[in-house]
Amino acid sequence: MEVRILDTQTGQDAAPGGHGEVLVRGYSILEGYYKDPVNTGQALDRDGWYHTGDIGSLDEAGTLMFHGRLKDMLKVGGENVAAAEIEGCLQRHPAVKLAQVVGIPDARLMEVPAAFIERQPGIEVTAQELMDFCRREIAGFKVPRQIRFIAEWPMSASKIQKFRLRDQLVRELGI
Repeated sequence: MEVRILDTQTGQDAAPGGHGEVLVRGYSILEGYYKDPVNTGQALDRDGWYHTGDIGSLDEAGTLMFHGRLKDMLKVGGENVAAAEIEGCLQRHPAVKLAQVVGIPDARLMEVPAAFIERQPGIEVTAQELMDFCRREIAGFKVPRQIRFIAEWPMSASKIQKFRLRDQLVRELGI
């Protein structure tokens, strides 16, 4: 089995610790999707590498770290931003039980982060306090421009439906 990290900007292997798409290749990887040549062509390249759609990194020892999904990438002013990075930052705040980040349209930057927060029971925090916390922890362009507090998440059978959160906020803001 082989694993590599592909820098999505350059198409080259990422340096140790660099983030990119996780690619795997080996005897146990699927040969293709059943009767689905389109998805097979998107997932498997000519050299047999399976593009997982996961964002990861490999350290110097070859340890694989998972950082999120490519589908959860925002494009903020031309920069790729992983929603998982912003969510992780927000969830380090003691008042945050769960954070989910989506991209919303922006006239200048194409897309900007917006966060939905479930507070820890009995702990109050304002949107401004969370934005200030993020500004101390991550780059300014990654700081959510909008924060909404939520008590109940829109769910499928097993996952939070981020598209519904995004659609709700886009409607609210009239974007």
